Amino acid sequence: MSETKILPPSQRIRGVLAPVVTPFKADLSPDRQRFIRHCQWLLSQNCGLAVFGTTSEANSMAAEERSTLLDSLFAAGINPSRMMPGTGCCSITETVELTEHAVKHGCAGVLMLPPFYYKTVSEEGLYHYFSEVVQRVGDTRLKIYLYHIPPVAIVGVTPKLVERLLKAYPKAIAGMKDSSGNWNNTKTFLDAFANNGFDVFVGSESLLLANMRNGGVGTISATANVNPAAIYELYAKSAVASAVSADPGLELEDQQARLNVVREVFSNREFPSMIAALKQAIAIYGNDPEWTRVRPPLVELTTEQAKLLAAELKAIGFAMPGIGTKAEWSERDERP
Repeated sequence: MSETKILPPSQRIRGVLAPVVTPFKADLSPDRQRFIRHCQWLLSQNCGLAVFGTTSEANSMAAEERSTLLDSLFAAGINPSRMMPGTGCCSITETVELTEHAVKHGCAGVLMLPPFYYKTVSEEGLYHYFSEVVQRVGDTRLKIYLYHIPPVAIVGVTPKLVERLLKAYPKAIAGMKDSSGNWNNTKTFLDAFANNGFDVFVGSESLLLANMRNGGVGTISATANVNPAAIYELYAKSAVASAVSADPGLELEDQQARLNVVREVFSNREFPSMIAALKQAIAIYGNDPEWTRVRPPLVELTTEQAKLLAAELKAIGFAMPGIGTKAEWSERDERP
């Protein structure tokens, strides 16, 4: 296998990424065409692709389904340098297979959950897991972004674990996504590692401005699936302000507040899940009811919940520019 030059931190994937929602057909198989189209729209909005994350329902999918969908993106000509696929599974074997597949095709990195089934594992056990993956993949192109999401996985990533992994594999451990929702936790990682080329993404755009002001590199956020351009705008402006040590006054604070309003709509506890609400929004603005489908054990919004979501989004003037309707996509597909 040929050696690939290690990318310095300045050339790694940064900014706004969406854990891309996965559309399903009536038989609950992944809908490849809708998936590709949504990824293409996200890219047109300056949003990278963290396919197979939590919002993607990745852990309701087989490893083979993930690999096949990723292949469909490559076949569609989507640049792998804009992708950070989720590859973390409870099985080391599957994690290695998915990671090798992503690395082989030139993806910018992989987002890796810890093995999450056994809840009381030690730091030593987690270290051996990640170490085993790095050694089995054995590729200098490997860039792992550790995925810390204790509200869901329970098993988490600690500063001591990161310190050990960075010492052992400084070129393979590139950063993390912190979905703890706890700014103090994110700040701990930023203070400890951000100056050493360890890239920290927050799991919600509600913390994006704070993350950027403290050395972070962006966000990997569920709501980037529906609000990518506005989230990217805040990222871009805050990145410029941080680079030149400028004080933009209240402008960025106002933008952050507007993003928070949108996120609050999708976080409504009356909805069965944010995932279902995001898919419902894509169905509404793309005029494509096929998008509402989720895989069990998740459930779709009821008719009344869908009406509530539509009303709340209308009330805040929400839009998804360029998303395209089902009819518009069909017309484009038929063009020579």
